[in-house]
Amino acid sequence: MKVSLLRTDKEITEIYERHVQTVWRVCYAYMKNTAETEDAVQDTFLRLMDANPSFENAEHEKAWLIRTASNVCKNHLKRKWRKRENLDSAENTVGEMMQTNEVLDAVLALPDKYKTVVYLYYYEGYAGKEIATILKKPASTVRNLLRDARKQLKEKLGEDFCEE
Repeated sequence: MKVSLLRTDKEITEIYERHVQTVWRVCYAYMKNTAETEDAVQDTFLRLMDANPSFENAEHEKAWLIRTASNVCKNHLKRKWRKRENLDSAENTVGEMMQTNEVLDAVLALPDKYKTVVYLYYYEGYAGKEIATILKKPASTVRNLLRDARKQLKEKLGEDFCEE
């Protein structure tokens, strides 16, 4: 009898429940609105089902989902119709899953190359070397991106910005 390598609904549900909040936050950092964030989260988990990758451990699983979510968002933002869309005039929907504050707003306003690194470092608690592995970039690049992002955040938030 041939054994299927596909994940069961239960396994997919467990992965979803473990990582949906992290994937949602990564997508929100790129998309900046709830509707498109939800679409990107859905696309990320659909890619998980399509690709059916094997994971070494829970951290590898989480890193794969973060990387995939980041790529899904970047691809979505590249689409031509997206560039013509005026999202600034759209109102935020009621009941946002995520409360934003001044610091988070400043992080979300950073260019994409800084946003993911800052999010993974400060909000997810990854070390620089771990971020380098997840994003497949040299550790020195991650350190430089963090340094530059901190400088930009300090300029936006003023001298009270704490660089812990």
